[in-house]
Amino acid sequence: MRITVFAVGRLKSGPEKDLAGRYFDRLSKSAAPLGLEFVRVIEVAESRAGNAETRKREEAVMLRKALPDGAVLVLLDERGKAMDSEAFARTIETYRDQGKRDLMIAIGGADGLDLSLHDEADASLCFGKMTWPHQIVRILLGEQLYRATTILSGHPYHRA
Repeated sequence: MRITVFAVGRLKSGPEKDLAGRYFDRLSKSAAPLGLEFVRVIEVAESRAGNAETRKREEAVMLRKALPDGAVLVLLDERGKAMDSEAFARTIETYRDQGKRDLMIAIGGADGLDLSLHDEADASLCFGKMTWPHQIVRILLGEQLYRATTILSGHPYHRA
């Protein structure tokens, strides 16, 4: 199963981009033996529309254009379901074992994600009830995806 991250907003060069890249690189190397493949991070510019609802609608259009046919869509949203790392790993494993070819995980912009996407998504997850900066969410997601592969492979990186 191919894993793609869709992110509204671009990471500028610096420590956040380096750290996120480090985890995505680790993911790339650990995923293949599990029947997973990290494809890439798709970054799109934030909409410049004059109001939040229009910005979110325009960003949703960009996400839909990038979404492969039949892909599992998981949204990162503060109202989403909180789960521990093992449950996240098992969720990815379940999608893979169901024969899903693509998994896209979406990170919204400053205004969040358009509500229409919630109706279309397979799942909505949160990294806690606090609001996180976009750069940190990218790092957290990269680390959790890498951690999921270590859990699924029985690697000692994850110790509960």
